[in-house]
Amino acid sequence: MRHQKRVAKLGRTASHRKALMMNLATALIQHGKIKTTDAKAKELRRVIERLITFGKKGTVHHRRLAFRVLHDRSVVKILFEHIAPQYADRQGGYTRIVKLGFRDNDCAAVSLIEFVDYKHPGEGKKASKTVKKSIDDKKDKSVKEEPKQPELKKTKTPKKEAKTEEAVKEEPVPDTDEKQAEKPAE
Repeated sequence: MRHQKRVAKLGRTASHRKALMMNLATALIQHGKIKTTDAKAKELRRVIERLITFGKKGTVHHRRLAFRVLHDRSVVKILFEHIAPQYADRQGGYTRIVKLGFRDNDCAAVSLIEFVDYKHPGEGKKASKTVKKSIDDKKDKSVKEEPKQPELKKTKTPKKEAKTEEAVKEEPVPDTDEKQAEKPAE
């Protein structure tokens, strides 16, 4: 009997399950949300919430513990510098699982697992650009602009001009062996 055994086996060996959780956790940290089966999402939630707690503590020891699970320094850096600080005031529940329905081919229950109230590192920059753009648009509307004149198309000029008949006549004819043989030697 498996009483009080908390790990979902997911039909895999222990090493395969560990590698699966490492890959899912890495993908979730990099993308902010992923689509997977319900069972995998529920098991991933246990792993990822522990990693975020490590990130909130922020010591070298906790970085090493996170690296032991993730096996990628760049992902650990994203976790400790971007994700964990956003949840500094939150006491848990960093992820959300949204059920999406069933997969067509095998009817497996599919879910979306994502971080709660998470801003991806690139999102803040995009938002500020759109705000600046909308402000610039308002300024442009207040100032009347003169209509732009259409640009003229550039026509291609021939690279080399064709030689005229006079130029051809003036050019010296190169001596060939036949012409030299016909001319008497001087």
